[in-house]
Amino acid sequence: MQITEKKWLSGARNLEEGALVAIYDAHSAELYRYAYRLLGDTHASEDLVSETFERFLKALQAGGGPTDHLRAYLYRVAHNLAIDQKRRQTVTEEILDDDAPHKSMDDAPDEVVETRIAAQQVRDALWCVTQDQRQVIMLKYFQGLNNAETAAALGKPVGAIKSLQHRGLKAMRRVLDVDLTESDELDVSGFDLDQASTRPTTT
Repeated sequence: MQITEKKWLSGARNLEEGALVAIYDAHSAELYRYAYRLLGDTHASEDLVSETFERFLKALQAGGGPTDHLRAYLYRVAHNLAIDQKRRQTVTEEILDDDAPHKSMDDAPDEVVETRIAAQQVRDALWCVTQDQRQVIMLKYFQGLNNAETAAALGKPVGAIKSLQHRGLKAMRRVLDVDLTESDELDVSGFDLDQASTRPTTT
């Protein structure tokens, strides 16, 4: 993959259409899942993916952009955009009338409702930890990046990633009020943030 990524980056820096299309095809779906896991909104996640690649293209056109660690670079851009989107989302929610109609889950099976509620609780907890802690947890536990890839995405040494992971999971445990007897870290591997995270098809 590293050889392929270097080839793509070389072509992308020359604004070659084939390389840009290959990069989009390789990474857009995982970036969508990343955005949805953070935001829980299909339209906002789709917009975030589009803007991530727009920022990437503009950086290349300006003579910038990544020279290595392409995947990490895209995740970093996406995470920053997710923070901006979350801020806008929070402001909108505060403006909306509490009595406004909300999408009902009355007809959904009980297990579906419970799963969605649990997913939202974990998502809310992720936004209660620091930006770096949240990014480490998302990249490692939900996106499957290793310590080195996560370190590249944050621009930090691997040792710092391990520390952020420990503090972030401990903080999430407090937010979720999880009672663990053997460890002060939260095991997030069993949490499902993927309800409706399949990217919508377009026609």
